[in-house]
Amino acid sequence: MDARETRRQRSAPTIIDVARHAGVSAMTVSRVLNDEQAVRPVTREKVRKAITALNYAPSAAARTLAGGDEMRICLVFSNPSTSFLSELLMGGLDQAGRHNVLLAVEKLAEGMSIETIVNHLVQARVNGILLPPPLCDSPEMLKALQAASIRTVTIAASHPPADVAAVNIDDRLAALDMTRHLIALGHRRIGFIKGNPAYNSGQRRYEGYCMALDEAGMVLDPSLVTQGLFNYRSGLDAAEQLLDQSEPPTAIFAANDDMAAAVVAIAHGRGLDVPGDLTVCGFDDTPLATTIWPELTTIHQPIGNMARTAVDLLVRDLRQRRENTAEETPHVLLDYKLVRRQSDAAPRRRPRRA
Repeated sequence: MDARETRRQRSAPTIIDVARHAGVSAMTVSRVLNDEQAVRPVTREKVRKAITALNYAPSAAARTLAGGDEMRICLVFSNPSTSFLSELLMGGLDQAGRHNVLLAVEKLAEGMSIETIVNHLVQARVNGILLPPPLCDSPEMLKALQAASIRTVTIAASHPPADVAAVNIDDRLAALDMTRHLIALGHRRIGFIKGNPAYNSGQRRYEGYCMALDEAGMVLDPSLVTQGLFNYRSGLDAAEQLLDQSEPPTAIFAANDDMAAAVVAIAHGRGLDVPGDLTVCGFDDTPLATTIWPELTTIHQPIGNMARTAVDLLVRDLRQRRENTAEETPHVLLDYKLVRRQSDAAPRRRPRRA
């Protein structure tokens, strides 16, 4: 195949191009291709004219997008936390199996456009999407999926649209409770490692931390707040910054378990006892929380159950729409839990560093 032929194939029109040209959804184009009757004649003619104008050659996948009983759903992610993703996948795959539906997994890789991955999802006959952070908070992603008529359930979105199903916990209230717990233990210098700015959940957890300090009459010290990225590496850097202070914190609350585990590693490297010299707490309660020593005190976010619930909502929505019995779009709020393990204790007096 020569270079010209390769370029020609790469520029071939897609089902989304046809939909845009005709001013309809990708699902409508698919229904016309499948010769379904539930399309108005004027709309059908618009689609056929667009197909002719663009010289569109439908793939087998596109032709069966809206047909048959097979149901395909997909988890689309860009989350760097492997522990979070692992919990999400286990819950999602388990529940998809119970419903006898296929769950695929796609990564929005760095440099890949939203248009590219949505076009891929349409061509792959995906009926519905599970969207965890940070993509769940992307207006561009939600708009593109809606334009392609791909039903979506967001997981841990900050402000999910009213017409998009969602599964959440109250991150702000959970972080408020954890900070209250540290204050009740007697800590007054409480460090906080923020999450990736692209994730609204990280911002909500920081807000909960600030609310607890204000509630206790404690002034927020900016030197006790450092920026992390929800990954282990960023937790190492943040811990070094906090513990290098002339008066370091007696407790550090990290916005997820990966970063909290990194704090524990830095503390051990400096000869500090956790929790004797330094209390460390995390968020999420991923498997990592119980595979390090000491085991982490953390907020249990039911990630696996959130994925199971999201699959339930998505499958029910898709089946109802096939039967023309669609109901109101649900927003489900699940419970969280503060789990105490071995990484927190009351602060003990120790000499101030010179």
